[in-house]
Amino acid sequence: MPTTDTKTNKPEVRALMALCCEALDDKKAIDLKILDVREISTVTDYLILASGNSQPHLKALRGSVERALKDAKSHIVGAESGDDTGWQVVDAFDFMVHIFTPEMRDNYRLEQLWADAATIDLADLKTA
Repeated sequence: MPTTDTKTNKPEVRALMALCCEALDDKKAIDLKILDVREISTVTDYLILASGNSQPHLKALRGSVERALKDAKSHIVGAESGDDTGWQVVDAFDFMVHIFTPEMRDNYRLEQLWADAATIDLADLKTA
């Protein structure tokens, strides 16, 4: 089982991830997880995964993440949302936020795809 690793050379990244996770939690995101993919991905360092119970809930969750990043004066590299796809993505370069309906999350199974990634507990993220 991968170990939990909250050490990063960029404390501002931890702070931004914590803000995004709090924004998701405030909007009642379901099954929030953070994966450390630094050692196994060339695309990003961390993945934040969350679910919402409907397409409007996904849009609200994404909007909350985007507002948190904007308020922190952080640059959003890109965002992807297809109408009624059940999957929304916000790319903040050092981390990406993936927001799914439960059905799409089960379909794409990113936790299994990145099974070698360390998981980070939100409480540890705030104190690391």
